[in-house]
Amino acid sequence: MMSTPDLDPARRTFAGTVAAGLAASLVAPWFAGVAHATSVKPKALPPDFTLPSSLGGNLRLAEQRGQVVLVNFWATWCGPCLIELPHLNRLHDKYRSAGVLLLGVSVDNDAKAAAAMAKKLDLRFATLFDTAKTVSRAWDLDAMPSTVLLDRDGRVRHIHLGYRDGLEKTYEAQLRELVKE
Repeated sequence: MMSTPDLDPARRTFAGTVAAGLAASLVAPWFAGVAHATSVKPKALPPDFTLPSSLGGNLRLAEQRGQVVLVNFWATWCGPCLIELPHLNRLHDKYRSAGVLLLGVSVDNDAKAAAAMAKKLDLRFATLFDTAKTVSRAWDLDAMPSTVLLDRDGRVRHIHLGYRDGLEKTYEAQLRELVKE
């Protein structure tokens, strides 16, 4: 990281703010017109959707009731997403026989690019293609990646915005809790 010894603290703060704003503007097109709060609320049913799936056909969220569902919004241009997805693969492998369904919702404009990345990462769970951004806008999530855990009744139980190293351990603990219910 480059240091800025020639800048006084106020200018460094301003430079940091500008850098953060620039970084946010790179993600902003995905969230155009989105408020900074999610419309997905704990204990509520999230907006239903039907999207094309990498496994063939379309998948409707409401038809997945009876399973614990982890929905992860990701994109090929999102570095933290690409770090997180292999961890989600391991969770899928470990918990699918317990009634846990992982769904990766790609917000890429190009479904072929998303499918190619899913193949490159050897994703073993369904990638859903939200190229029109209808689902991501309806869910109103303002971070990439975003992960939402749903209970067997289809209700939101946990919301995670962004990714940090080790967050998959939290997902796993929450999945175990939901599977036991």
